[in-house]
Amino acid sequence: MTTIDTMEKKPLWLSMEECISKLSSEDLSENNREQTIHHIGKELDDTGYNVSNHGGNFLQLRRAIDERLSMGRPFMKDFMDALEALTLEDLADPELANAKLVRDVGDAWPKIKGSERRADVLRIVEKTKLDLLIAKAKGLSGDAGIRLLIEEEIDSEVILEGLDITTERLEQVNVEIEKERAEKERVKTLLEAVENKTKEERVKHLLDNTVSDALIIELAKIDAGALTDIKKSIEAELKEKQRLAEEEAARKKAEAAGPALEDIDPEEMLEYIESIREILEFSDQEKDIRIMCEQSSIPTSLVDVAVSDPDKLDELEKEAEG
Repeated sequence: MTTIDTMEKKPLWLSMEECISKLSSEDLSENNREQTIHHIGKELDDTGYNVSNHGGNFLQLRRAIDERLSMGRPFMKDFMDALEALTLEDLADPELANAKLVRDVGDAWPKIKGSERRADVLRIVEKTKLDLLIAKAKGLSGDAGIRLLIEEEIDSEVILEGLDITTERLEQVNVEIEKERAEKERVKTLLEAVENKTKEERVKHLLDNTVSDALIIELAKIDAGALTDIKKSIEAELKEKQRLAEEEAARKKAEAAGPALEDIDPEEMLEYIESIREILEFSDQEKDIRIMCEQSSIPTSLVDVAVSDPDKLDELEKEAEG
């Protein structure tokens, strides 16, 4: 939580109130009151304020003491209680938080509503927000705390000091954030290209362009359950396409291979065997034989016989001749 001591230079009225908050009942007794006022004036003089020798400042101190006696409690108690009650949610807009704090405390202590003091309180409120953000950041794991402060646009020097990290680490996180921002812009551009498509088509487009599930959910406004269902649907579609493609490939392969031995017409069988024998005169290497047979559109079933058992060609020839 913010302490008022963290302010670079506290305003005089606040320093006075802090001194007054430390006083005991005895210090404020009628017998000791005047001595106490002078003592505080001297104490403030010693810390750089001109009180004892400044009529207006000394009168301000005296009135602050009178208000303390009138209220029966120090101003700082009410002020710090209100300040420490603020949460990060309250401080989302420091101006609004400041207005509320001044209004609440000002019911009992009207002077805080003055424009000068309101400005001082705003600085304290802003510092309170910063302290709460740093405390929250320290409690987060990994780089989450650094990211939080970067997102809140906290100065780099404050982040480095507040989280006690190196400049290199901060720069690394900044680079990662820039990459993530660039990726988001890429995804937004992808979505613009399919903005008139169905939800399923938009998701498929993003998946085809290797977009992460997290960004699809965030930018395409798709909940996790719907995304899972769409991915399953796409997977089933892809499997069906793959099955059809494999069937077509098998059909083409069978077509290219030609008929089985028993399905070859006798006249064609004789022509094929004649062609094979001519090929065998050129080469006895299986690779060469198969290439030349393929070029001559000879059925694979017959080519297999030619390279594995050439003598069987005579038997097939006799069967074809009847």
